[in-house]
Amino acid sequence: MGVIGLGARAEARCRELSRPPYSEDPNALTRTYLTPPHRAAMDRIAGWMRETGMSIREDEAATLVGRLEGTKPGSPALVFGSHIDSVRDAGCYDGPLGVMLALACVEAIAAAGRRPPFAIEIVAFGDEEGSRFQTSMNASRAFVGRLAEVKLDVRDRDGTTLADALTAFGRDPTRIASVTRERSSVLAFVEPHIEQGPVLETAGAALGVVTSIAGQWRLKVRFAGRAGHAGTTPMHLRADALAAAAEAVLAAERIATEGPADLVATVGQVAAKPGAPNVIPGHAEITIDVRAGTDPVRDEGLRQIEAAIAEIAMQRGVKVEVERVQNLPAARMDARLQGLLKRAAEKFGHAAPELVSGAGHDAMMLADFAPTAMLFIRCAGGISHNPAESVTPEDCEAALGVLLAFVDVFAAEQPE
Repeated sequence: MGVIGLGARAEARCRELSRPPYSEDPNALTRTYLTPPHRAAMDRIAGWMRETGMSIREDEAATLVGRLEGTKPGSPALVFGSHIDSVRDAGCYDGPLGVMLALACVEAIAAAGRRPPFAIEIVAFGDEEGSRFQTSMNASRAFVGRLAEVKLDVRDRDGTTLADALTAFGRDPTRIASVTRERSSVLAFVEPHIEQGPVLETAGAALGVVTSIAGQWRLKVRFAGRAGHAGTTPMHLRADALAAAAEAVLAAERIATEGPADLVATVGQVAAKPGAPNVIPGHAEITIDVRAGTDPVRDEGLRQIEAAIAEIAMQRGVKVEVERVQNLPAARMDARLQGLLKRAAEKFGHAAPELVSGAGHDAMMLADFAPTAMLFIRCAGGISHNPAESVTPEDCEAALGVLLAFVDVFAAEQPE
């Protein structure tokens, strides 16, 4: 297979990885961190890497790393990559397409019998989404040495800790510090990724270059009221935890709607106990995700939402606990790499407009560690985190061409 067709094969490989044994669900894609489908996906990708001539290793955070040596063995690496975990009932391109396009890039370079002066590595992180342990990007956090943020005692819904899950997966959580890379070993990091929004499609552009990634707060909000009989407790004497949570949901929506255009707030999970149809809920828990393109806007949105929640709890006579479970500051991408990506895109007649990513990515963790860039690929309707997520083979071919041209322009800038 020549270079033409490798991008389309990358797209097809994503579809292959969306089915069992690479999914926990036989009818939809769900692949969470440190599960048997995660292992199966890693093994399949490792096999493709070996066929390309890459060496393979797996670190203690369960990140798969493939390496193609350059003309100078042991040299620092240009690193490409993304994540291979998914949300529940996911689309098949969010994350894996970046890994598959990076692999196609290496396949094209190896097939041509040439090597750049530096190594090329591909990383497949396993925990970008945070779908299992509610804290995301543990693998990329470890990669860059943000070990204090990797909480090994966090538990999934079944009570399994992250440390125990790593052990069961064959990794050693006591050696998590060994994951951290030396800064000198990474020349730059580039993450190809679907846009997950409608901007490129609206602009009629196949590809885009990311300028920054929006900051995020993730909260768990727990309301404690008083359970009671649904028929015998008058409305004015109730301390309904779920009603308080419902009011908080609407308050978060109102504050984000009335705020700056880039401020968004989402309640993604709601739970109530005891959960019987004839019992007033005594406990309720919600998650709130607050994002904005800049940290001041994000932080002001958070302040208003937390103040509204406290007022709601007081007015309704319930107790409330707000836990800030994740703080991801906004991340700027490297201006020089943005320029190189745009030059590479122009070689193929692509304008590659600049845009901000409202979604979080592993590139956020890398941005302060090494020069970092993102190449966005158009997705139909801007739909993501949904089985309807879709890209075209033609856009994947275009993305591959740009990545190959990027390697060339990046190599031309390296010192002799």
